[in-house]
Amino acid sequence: MYENYWGLKEKPFRNIPDPRYFYLTSQHEDAYMKISYTIMEDLGAVLLTGVFGCGKTLLLTYLENELSKQRMRFIRVTNPQGDRLDILRNIVRQIYTEPLPLRRSDLASDALLEIFEQKIRDNMRDGIKTIIVVDEAHLIKNEDVFEQLRLFLNYQADLGFEVNLILAGQPELKDKIAQFRHIEQRIALNAEVSSLDRNEVEKYINHRVKVAGGKSGIFLPRSIDIISDKSAGIPRRINTICDLCLLQGMGMNKKNVDEEVVDTVVKSFLKNAPV
Repeated sequence: MYENYWGLKEKPFRNIPDPRYFYLTSQHEDAYMKISYTIMEDLGAVLLTGVFGCGKTLLLTYLENELSKQRMRFIRVTNPQGDRLDILRNIVRQIYTEPLPLRRSDLASDALLEIFEQKIRDNMRDGIKTIIVVDEAHLIKNEDVFEQLRLFLNYQADLGFEVNLILAGQPELKDKIAQFRHIEQRIALNAEVSSLDRNEVEKYINHRVKVAGGKSGIFLPRSIDIISDKSAGIPRRINTICDLCLLQGMGMNKKNVDEEVVDTVVKSFLKNAPV
């Protein structure tokens, strides 16, 4: 709607995990390095934590996009709230090319594990690493799910793990895993991402504008000060505020997103609504 007005090819602040818009801050780079190292060195499991909206899913999407070029097979579990069999069915459906039975009774644990083991062996034979990514892992409620994830790490070759595991979730995931020593002891590295500081917010905003085909300077320094403060440096919140600012700035016929635009957005759209 406002793209032409600001000279953009597309909206730069959509809250979707598009790896083109991934901005590698120092903390995201550190997390990327730790996760990549765990996978490349076949260390088993790595933990990624951070508050809601800080860019964990986008980081994982970027990671998958980059590492998939190196003969790696990523399996994504985005809703881990079910039981052990639900997790198994989810994973097997992603790696098995033949149709699976529709009835739950026909998808017993032993049969699913047999299919899974065969596909892992096939991947190993073809030189393909298998990485299971469990996003929103803090939502896991069933201890049996953690036990099944641990069992995936039992598939080992002479030089390392045949299956690598990434557990990602909000900070409380650390405490939850600490209750299950059998999985905690398998975590090789811990990675963490948090909110951005003011300078990172500016670089983040300009990066997304540039990727969308725009020029830096649309957002003036004082407006970025306010955005940084009101968003608490959380990328998802930054996106919401910036998107509304571009809309509001067009409506006010502004040449830049200035302090007046941001103040109007905060008062009109965000005063009583979470961002």
